[in-house]
Amino acid sequence: MNKVFVVDSNRQPLAPCHPAKARKLLRDGQAAVYRAFPFTIALLRAVAEPVAPPLRVKIDPGSKVTGLAIVNDTTGEIVWAAELEHRGPMIVASLLARRGVRRGRRSRKTRYRTPRFLNRRRRAGWLPPSLASRVANVVTWGARLRRVSPLQAVSMELVRFWF
Repeated sequence: MNKVFVVDSNRQPLAPCHPAKARKLLRDGQAAVYRAFPFTIALLRAVAEPVAPPLRVKIDPGSKVTGLAIVNDTTGEIVWAAELEHRGPMIVASLLARRGVRRGRRSRKTRYRTPRFLNRRRRAGWLPPSLASRVANVVTWGARLRRVSPLQAVSMELVRFWF
């Protein structure tokens, strides 16, 4: 079951709590909703010395969906889990539509637009747009999770792919 992330009034991440405990804190006025997704509450007081369990984020990359899980290293308990759907097919479709419009400009009875293909250079580290979107999506979610939970380590499944 997904637990609720908790931050104190200084936005320091604390140990995640059970949803019932979060509801009680919200009902008693000791906390406020900080983020809707991932659901995070903010305590209305600062915690002097926070004690947080060692949490690890595990990433399972895929072409269409990437799995994210936060696991307690000492107990092996899954604290939070989610799946990220990637925009790869939508990006490919928009690039194909843009290419069609560009080609249509060349065949219209307007000023001729010559095809440019000899002046293209790819910088070092270039990735295809669909893959770059996938990488950016995972990095963004890693940063979001780091802001609301006390992560100690990251584990990622190594996969091979062709592009």
